[in-house]
Amino acid sequence: MSPPAGSPSPPSPAPLALALRRELLLTRSRALRQQLARESEVLEAPLALVDQARQGLRWLRQHPEWPIGGLVLLALLRPRRVWRWAARGWWAWRLWRRTGRLLVAAAARL
Repeated sequence: MSPPAGSPSPPSPAPLALALRRELLLTRSRALRQQLARESEVLEAPLALVDQARQGLRWLRQHPEWPIGGLVLLALLRPRRVWRWAARGWWAWRLWRRTGRLLVAAAARL
């Protein structure tokens, strides 16, 4: 028997099940977001340190006169030390370049 004309038909179970599932998913999503926020608090300090280091490097790039001035002052006050560190730096740079070339050659053979 069908309902009388003009009266609303009872809702079918499918939309109710979908609405219930939607609410459950929204509740679970809310809980997962809160859990993620709590667990990510551990990363705040290391990420703040990384941000501070990046800002320092950005400042050094914008003001190269300060590190250059420091190197010049060091060269005037301790020339032997500067030459020693320059030689070590040159050696390290050459080693880095050689290692890079060897790795590229090895990768090409594979």
